[in-house]
Amino acid sequence: MKLKKVNCDLTVCSMCRLCQKEWLPAIDANRKMYHYKKGEVLFEEGAEVQGMYFIHTGLVKVHKKWGDEKELILRFAKSGAIAGHRGLGSDTVYPVSATALLPTDVCFIDIHFFTATLKVNQDYLYDLMMFFAAELKESERKMRNLAHMNTKGRIANALLLLDERFGTTPEGFIDIELSRQDLSSYTGTTYETLFRIMNELVEDDALSLNKRWIRINDRKKLEKYCFSLP
Repeated sequence: MKLKKVNCDLTVCSMCRLCQKEWLPAIDANRKMYHYKKGEVLFEEGAEVQGMYFIHTGLVKVHKKWGDEKELILRFAKSGAIAGHRGLGSDTVYPVSATALLPTDVCFIDIHFFTATLKVNQDYLYDLMMFFAAELKESERKMRNLAHMNTKGRIANALLLLDERFGTTPEGFIDIELSRQDLSSYTGTTYETLFRIMNELVEDDALSLNKRWIRINDRKKLEKYCFSLP
């Protein structure tokens, strides 16, 4: 982690866009910009909550321990997204971890100033509440999928969601570069199982692969797998 001397222009994240204009000088005075190398941890599960992290550039995975040596990736945070918000509330520790998947710049807001911001800026408070509601629905859907959807269906569903949220490159690949290990952690399966099923999807011409890049060739085939019985 490295402290940056140059800050963002106060337009990227939802907090800056939705707070009152009169509040922006206060944000500017209370923020810090940090640069994280690929693989560096922003905050760890169980650590005391220090503040919120707003992704300026790069990509971050939000993950939780799953067993002794495994992890479950809950979401990916890209430019404009917040990380660390699961630490809000009466508990004083982060219930999840966040790790940079690419070289990443973040805007850090101290927890005390962040709570003061919520009290003063009702539009942003409402937006954050709607974000929490959407994230809760997504978490419930993911747990339902883990319980009732077969492995190929979970992988197909995850790829469709990533395609929807991140869009595609000019070449048609999903615009997020993930290792197979991270993808297996996101879908709740093992690396070996993911590798086998991805090859099956390629043979079925549902996908094309180029190293870490994935292109969806046939959405209907993937959607069909999502509804297959376990």
